[in-house]
Amino acid sequence: MLEARYYTREEDFVNCFLCPHNCKIKEGGVGICRVRKNIEGRLFSLNYETMTSYGYDPIEKKPLYHFYPGTSIFSFGTFGCNFNCDFCQNIAIVENVDMYMNTKIDDILKFAGAKDSLGIAYTYNEPTIFYEFMYDTAKKAKERGLKNVMITNGFINKEPLKDILPLIDAMNIDLKSMENSYYKNFCGGSLSPVLDTIKRASGKTHIEITTLIIDDENSDEDEVYRLSKFIAGINKDIPLHLSKYYPSNRMTKAQTKTETLIGLRNIAKKNLNYVYIGNVWGIDNNTYCPSCKSLLIRRFPKVELVGLKKSHCIKCGEKISVIY
Repeated sequence: MLEARYYTREEDFVNCFLCPHNCKIKEGGVGICRVRKNIEGRLFSLNYETMTSYGYDPIEKKPLYHFYPGTSIFSFGTFGCNFNCDFCQNIAIVENVDMYMNTKIDDILKFAGAKDSLGIAYTYNEPTIFYEFMYDTAKKAKERGLKNVMITNGFINKEPLKDILPLIDAMNIDLKSMENSYYKNFCGGSLSPVLDTIKRASGKTHIEITTLIIDDENSDEDEVYRLSKFIAGINKDIPLHLSKYYPSNRMTKAQTKTETLIGLRNIAKKNLNYVYIGNVWGIDNNTYCPSCKSLLIRRFPKVELVGLKKSHCIKCGEKISVIY
């Protein structure tokens, strides 16, 4: 437990300004995230130096396809979230408030420096709600030359985002829908702050976007066209991952049809240079040159950079937005 950042004291409550919920928390209460608590007029982070899940993952699992392809990264998460998604794929981790282990930042750094790990991925639950733990860890990791990767729903206020961005080397940001009603009905959040996060992070760190597609909920071709158009308005080289939904948490709808994802990928590619499909076996997720269509990165049976030289296509010389 550690005193939190980004709050003010009032007479009967504290104002938390970490995320756009801007919770007013009375004595003894917690915010929507359930991990920031008012104790005698001070706000504390309850998940500082705790861990519920960890492991060494391929960087592609984050998913990050254009950031050090073929490497692995130490990944960990704690508990809590500032969303409450009906379809949460990691609900057992998010709600695992009694099954955590205490850990120290130095231990995280040891894990991150072992097994050829690229660095640290803050993931599994929403990392912005263990902001203090992430910030302190990322700062020390940066000093040791390790990479910091953040997998986030993007629901964070401007000031904390601005403060942590210099420490973050890459982000995968969920853009769940282009409809605010979807965020309200299924996630307990809102769209506008997420769009702002994507705009603010672009150009300051490497970003990729993930959209979990659910048939008949956010699978409309017009919506995915608008989503890809928004991303392209920032940078058409930002990779978009269209991910397959499977029933989880409170949502029992049937899994997304593969043909839905293939069709939506074709729609999104009208605006974006790189669109991938996630959670589906046997799909071609190689990276091709947007200019001459040459194979650049093969991803099966293993990840290989086959058509790149100094981030340019070997065949036509096109600049490719891949960090390696």
